[in-house]
Amino acid sequence: MTRNPLINGLIMNYIKNLFLIFNLLSMTISCQSNAQTYTIETNLGNIQVKLYEETPLHKENFEKLVAEQFYDGVLFHRIIAGFMIQTGNPATKEEAPAIELDYTVAAEFVPQYFHKKGALAAARIGDAVNPEKRSSSSQFYIVQGREFNDEELNQMEEQMNTEFSEFQRGLYKTIGGTPFLDQNYTVFGEVVKGLEVVDAIASVPTGPGDFPIQDIRILRIVKD
Repeated sequence: MTRNPLINGLIMNYIKNLFLIFNLLSMTISCQSNAQTYTIETNLGNIQVKLYEETPLHKENFEKLVAEQFYDGVLFHRIIAGFMIQTGNPATKEEAPAIELDYTVAAEFVPQYFHKKGALAAARIGDAVNPEKRSSSSQFYIVQGREFNDEELNQMEEQMNTEFSEFQRGLYKTIGGTPFLDQNYTVFGEVVKGLEVVDAIASVPTGPGDFPIQDIRILRIVKD
C-alpha cells in the first residue's frame, strides 16, 4: 500500500524533531555536568546560569565582579518583550554611588554558542564607535527572543552573509531566540534553570527607553 506523501512528510518531521530534542538534551546534560554555575537572585525569582570555558575573558570578568559584589542591587534597566532583559549598570543602584569601570572586554565569538532563548551575552556600544565589537565591562543581557520560521532564517542568512547550522535552526524554530545578534555580541553563558523568571521579567510593562515601570533588582549573585 502506498503511503500518502503528506503523512510521510509529517512522520519525517516528527522524527527530525525527536532527534533534535534528543541531541539538545544530550548536549545540555554533558555541558552541565562539569560547568560552574551562578544563581542570579532577583525580586521576581532566581535565575541559574552557567559560564562557558571557551569565553575565558568574559568568564573571568563576570566571576571577578560577582566576587566583588558589584552586581548586588543593580536594576534590570532595559526590557524588551520577545527580545531580551538587560542589567549590570552600576548607576541604577539604590544607595551605592555609581562606579565607572574604565575598560572593555575583547569580543569572544564562538560559533557553537549563539543567541538561543536563555543565552547570557555581553552588552556593548555600537559599531560606529566600537568596530572591534568589544563588550561592556559589566552590562549583560539574557535572551528571551521568539520563534522564527525557515523563511525568516533564510532572509537573515542573506542579510548577515552567514549560514545557520541545522542545530541552530532547530532551536530558533522551537524554543526561539535572537539569531540576528549572532557573531555580533559575545555569548558567554546560558540559563540552566529559571527561564520562567526570564519570561516574568520580560513581561513587566515598560516606559520610555524600555525602562520597566516597576523596579526589578538583582539582590545578589552567588556562586553555586
